[in-house]
Amino acid sequence: MARKRVTVLGGGVIGLSIAWRAAQAGFAVAVRDRGSAHAGSWVAGGMLAPVSEAWPGDEAVLALGLESIRLWPGFARELGVRLNTAGTLLTAVDAADAAVLDQHAAHLAAHGLEFQVLGAAGLREREPGLGPSVRSGLSIPGDLAVSARTLLAALRTACAEAGVRFTGAAESEVDGSTTVIAAGAWSAELHPALRDVIHPVKGEILSLLARPGALEAPERTIRAQVRGRAVYLVPNETRSGLLVGATQYEAGFDPTVRVRGVLDLLTDAEEVWPALTEYALAETSVGFRAGSRDNTPLIDWLEPGVLAATGHHRNGVLLAPVTARRVVELLGEAA
Repeated sequence: MARKRVTVLGGGVIGLSIAWRAAQAGFAVAVRDRGSAHAGSWVAGGMLAPVSEAWPGDEAVLALGLESIRLWPGFARELGVRLNTAGTLLTAVDAADAAVLDQHAAHLAAHGLEFQVLGAAGLREREPGLGPSVRSGLSIPGDLAVSARTLLAALRTACAEAGVRFTGAAESEVDGSTTVIAAGAWSAELHPALRDVIHPVKGEILSLLARPGALEAPERTIRAQVRGRAVYLVPNETRSGLLVGATQYEAGFDPTVRVRGVLDLLTDAEEVWPALTEYALAETSVGFRAGSRDNTPLIDWLEPGVLAATGHHRNGVLLAPVTARRVVELLGEAA
């Protein structure tokens, strides 16, 4: 009997994870991708942070994120990619920033999530390179991180080994017995039902590399509030560099890096980690997250033969394992 065919539109972390798991489940899978340099997966910070990202009103996203992070150790092990398991520090600079973290801590406590409140001394015991103005914070031991670009390469290899075909970049055709739309911010172009649901959210991210003699990057991911602005610093696998991000704008598909965006990121990141002024600015990038109406991804049938797996916003990398599992379940139910 011929295997049921599945075409995945989108070759980012979500699309490749779906393709890999579907091929493992016995489907004949093809992936079509436009290969944009601004795809969210390519410029993602790689934070797997359902607890750090937990905020009132996003309970559905939190539940999905907690489910997915439980899958991540096995998912990473199968792919042969390394996870940073050192955890995350949430930090504050002034009293208003500290109040934001107090609200966050209250929300985490209400949901029984693990965290620890830290003062300045406790923060510097964990990360001595923190700047002098960092005054308080939270330690989130259960959040993880992964190199998004390493993950993409590993997924592509795993897909090829599982028999997935890569067939080019048809941007708008729905083809195959079953089509899975997993094209991130571009998904809205691929089906009328997504046109008013999915939209691009622009973000800028910087890649910094430590020059000789500079202090190495922190061991943990640091997510900071700096006088009302959010910035994150994610160390690379060897602690020889940092990803610094990320701005967030409703600006359509504008691919330009704004000087103001870079200046704000570097100014805030320097206050958190002063040593980065001795780093090299290796890359500036713009990526487009797939925003949805309520920040919750859409993982469901749009019509017979057409599935959507999009709208993951800031959590595409985190939610890849659980999204792939759910899509394969839906495919199996329809087979």
